[in-house]
Amino acid sequence: MGSPVSENVFVCGLDEANLPTLSAVPDAHRYRFHQLLTIEELQHGEVSVPDLIAEARKILDGFDGTIDAIVGYWDFPVSTLVPILGELYGTRTTSLESVVKCEHKYWSRLEQQQVTDAHPRFGRVDLEAAEPRPPKGVRYPMWLKPALAYSSELAYGVRDQSEFADAVARIRAGIDRVGKPFEYILDRLELPPGMAGVGGAVCLAEEAIAGVQAAVEGYVHDGRVTVYGILDSLTYPDSPCFLRHQYPSSLPEPVQHRLRDVSERVIRRIGMDSATFSIEFFYDPGTDAVNILEINPRHSQSHAELFAYVDGVPNHHCMLRLARGEDPGLPHRRGPYRTAAKWYYRWFADATVHDVPTREELDRIEEHLPGVRVDVTPHEGRRLSELPQQDSYSYELAHIFTGGDSDDELREKYDKCVAALGLTFDGTRPGGRDAKNP
Repeated sequence: MGSPVSENVFVCGLDEANLPTLSAVPDAHRYRFHQLLTIEELQHGEVSVPDLIAEARKILDGFDGTIDAIVGYWDFPVSTLVPILGELYGTRTTSLESVVKCEHKYWSRLEQQQVTDAHPRFGRVDLEAAEPRPPKGVRYPMWLKPALAYSSELAYGVRDQSEFADAVARIRAGIDRVGKPFEYILDRLELPPGMAGVGGAVCLAEEAIAGVQAAVEGYVHDGRVTVYGILDSLTYPDSPCFLRHQYPSSLPEPVQHRLRDVSERVIRRIGMDSATFSIEFFYDPGTDAVNILEINPRHSQSHAELFAYVDGVPNHHCMLRLARGEDPGLPHRRGPYRTAAKWYYRWFADATVHDVPTREELDRIEEHLPGVRVDVTPHEGRRLSELPQQDSYSYELAHIFTGGDSDDELREKYDKCVAALGLTFDGTRPGGRDAKNP
């Protein structure tokens, strides 16, 4: 008997960091992974969706073999390329409309309010006005953000009109980089009356919501919504920047039940199918309120190692099975650890970074610390302000994944890993992120 034929899976933005977890899914031997455009081509600099589609088609049309699946685990433009290419090449995906209803933050809020009140007050900000003002009914403190952005880019918390005006000026200057390419996607859809004339380069204002953050991961197969995991998202003290994501969540079960219920209702409303999703929430223990922060039309690649550590299978498994028309049936608590975390090692000032470990040195750190994996973001001698796609308040130095049997074990492994990295900095500008901090 010959060996089984592998299925050709084209991954938009396939990167080295995710290849090990993709290759660790059950039945990995079934798949042959192919990179469909690099993450640099997809997200760095000016984005041209027609050019990306043309380049992707050149690669796919030139491939000598079957195209069995086209998948991706990144935000726009990857999230929208997957259904567009899926329609062209006959691969299974959710609809483009359902993706855009998640990605476009204003349209997403319009859909959410049809089935739940678990969201903050919101409205549009007229960036063309001579003196833009907050939307009626939206009170300070609030967040201003583009309808579409990468990794909280151009998202600002504001407390008064002065900070509001400053944030508007910064968003005006940068919103077109992603907003204008998104117009191409909107033009492909029949928009509802509430979205008439809104466009892609629109600014959203939302009342600030408080509490602890959590993320709900799930998928839709044959119209049935399944939530397979809830994670806690913890921030640095006095900062909106993530310190770590931790799985499984420590929230009380009644709260987790409400998160699952709201997630299922909004995903059914949006009309996703044959797809994964990740929804970010706030839960306020003081008021017992649950609020949706945002809906992502893909699973979080950031959490792949966490599910592998705890459940024994990375969440990429769900994406791959759905692309082949199969129910993932993700296992639970079959991994080597009781809990796991993804840590964000950050720097809150601009500087030049030195003594960046080589991949071989990182391999030795991982070998010395079982249950640890680390990816370093900057290259040797890189100025942090030159890094692409950073949030408005910090720079990411490294992502550190830890598995353990207690919170203390997770923290100990993280601290040891940071010490082992030995990064050094020079040319630090005093006063934090002068160019970005409000």
